[in-house]
Amino acid sequence: MTINCKGKLIDLKIPKVMGILNVTPNSFYDGGLHHSLDKIEQQTEKMLNEGADIIDVGAYSTQPNASFVSQEEELGRIIPVVRHLVKKFPDIILSVDTFRAEVAKQTIELGAAIINDVSAGFLDDQMMAVVGAMNVPYIMMHMKGTPQNMQQFTDYEDVMHDMILYFSERMATARKHGIIDVIIDPGFGFSKTLDQNYEVLNKLDLLQNLDVPVLSALSRKSMIYKFFESTPQEALNGTSVLNTLSLVKGANLLRVHDVKEAVECVKLYIKTYES
Repeated sequence: MTINCKGKLIDLKIPKVMGILNVTPNSFYDGGLHHSLDKIEQQTEKMLNEGADIIDVGAYSTQPNASFVSQEEELGRIIPVVRHLVKKFPDIILSVDTFRAEVAKQTIELGAAIINDVSAGFLDDQMMAVVGAMNVPYIMMHMKGTPQNMQQFTDYEDVMHDMILYFSERMATARKHGIIDVIIDPGFGFSKTLDQNYEVLNKLDLLQNLDVPVLSALSRKSMIYKFFESTPQEALNGTSVLNTLSLVKGANLLRVHDVKEAVECVKLYIKTYES
């Protein structure tokens, strides 16, 4: 359960927290908040001070029905951010949330340490080759279709069976491309109904059979606020509850907007189960 990030070994047997840094104008919760390098730097410093182990930066919103963003626009948004953060925080472990191989390549060259791909290589057939050649950890998520149409693909006989077959095939492909460190993300909210999301959470421990770290990304998602008929802004308490359940079910990494609260979840989990 150890991954190598730019020569630094991170042991995911002890759960870690990944802070979300969206540099998009239209993300469902914090879109447009981090619109300048100063704001981005301030938010990054805040998350690091609160205990984030990894910062995950993305320049393409992948929420349901998200607008298409060209590769040129994505690069234009993310390159200055990666360059700035690596210079400002030399020890930062930076993950880049992209499904494009060229974005992955250019950001790794600037110092990014992890690629987080919502499509598991399906939206760019060069992605895995780039990740393998550049020898960085690879997060692969379960999704069908594209961010624009994924909610049309929610028909499963058994969602967990489908997911395990999906990851088994994707992991085998990743190994063929020389990718050593793989993390899997069940993709809460992607190609799944609200009830299917909760079924996946209930059975999340089944993914441990794949013998790779599991990332849980539930932060302020619609499976929380739609259930309570509220808003993303009101979903922090629900997020903390589901993050804790994820840890109990074997999650190794929490991807969150609210780092302090997630770090507290991890500490209480460790105190309860590991002490």
